[in-house]
Amino acid sequence: MAKMKGLVLSGGKGTRLRPITHTSAKQLVPVANKPILFYVMENLADAGIREVGVVVGDTAQEIEAACGDGSAWGLNLTYIRQDAPLGLAHAVKIAEDFIAGDPFVMYLGDNLLPSGITPLVQEFAERKPEAMILLTAVPDPQRFGVAVLTDDGRVQTLEEKPEHPRSDLALVGVYLFTAQIFEAVNAIKPSARGELEITDAIQWLIDQGREVLPHLVKGWWKDTGKLEDMLDANRIVLEGAEAANLGDVDEESNLIGTVVIEEGAVVKRSLIRGPAIIGKGTLVEDAYIGPYTSIYFGCHIRGSEIEHSIVLENSSILDIEGKVADSLIGKDVVVTRTSVRPHAYKLSLGDHSRVEVI
Repeated sequence: MAKMKGLVLSGGKGTRLRPITHTSAKQLVPVANKPILFYVMENLADAGIREVGVVVGDTAQEIEAACGDGSAWGLNLTYIRQDAPLGLAHAVKIAEDFIAGDPFVMYLGDNLLPSGITPLVQEFAERKPEAMILLTAVPDPQRFGVAVLTDDGRVQTLEEKPEHPRSDLALVGVYLFTAQIFEAVNAIKPSARGELEITDAIQWLIDQGREVLPHLVKGWWKDTGKLEDMLDANRIVLEGAEAANLGDVDEESNLIGTVVIEEGAVVKRSLIRGPAIIGKGTLVEDAYIGPYTSIYFGCHIRGSEIEHSIVLENSSILDIEGKVADSLIGKDVVVTRTSVRPHAYKLSLGDHSRVEVI
């Protein structure tokens, strides 16, 4: 089999994560202080893939600025512009020149698969199907592409976001294809949503008698398209972190459990209960940072309590009485208080916001 390439889809608008994604690419929202897209690049590199096409849309400039030429991961990145979000199969279609007949992994840039894809690439090379799809049981299959398997474990049918799912097996956002997929994406028609669905393309392969292998994902996987999924992914990744203190923590502060203090971070008179991570150049003073919290770089947390939350770069939470929890705070945000004492807050704030709570 020819050398495998990668195709990363990073063109989606991220409507389910608004208002954060009004001004930022959803693939660059950090989980445990690392953009989701960087985990994808690491997985591809670990699997021995070197040539990667990145499909980009309206946030192309931001994606390119973050990922550069790919050399940070030992990759060679080629950016492929998708003028409109016309479906996953359309993204495959416009990448045909880049793929140039080689087998490839298609990886959705907002998906987290911490176990990596190396075993999948190896299995694909050994068994030589036309396609391999990753599946996992989910409680809400109507949000995803759904696969129905035969009694002997073969893929029978695929449906995209069915109103009445016939199975709970959702397609994980990683697919492996040979160049036969281009025959399929050129044969199908747009769905009722006006998109070329990858499920229709794979179903076309099945109907043509081509071999499509299912692979049931063991361990966890997250499509980080919603706030709850983003926070859950952050929690799981933090649980696997190793404690490290590269910053400046004074004697009046206490770090309990797995806490990562990145270089240049300063902690004064505060309690941080892990798993948690404090980013570069962040100042935490007279504060409580609770479990499953990621504070990105350049932030200022003062006189406040926060847990099970993600705070993006250069944001401030100042003198808040009550606890900030289950929240995703955008970048360059200021959260402060006025004179009336509150009890608790649940926040999802867009970039460059300022909120005064009463």
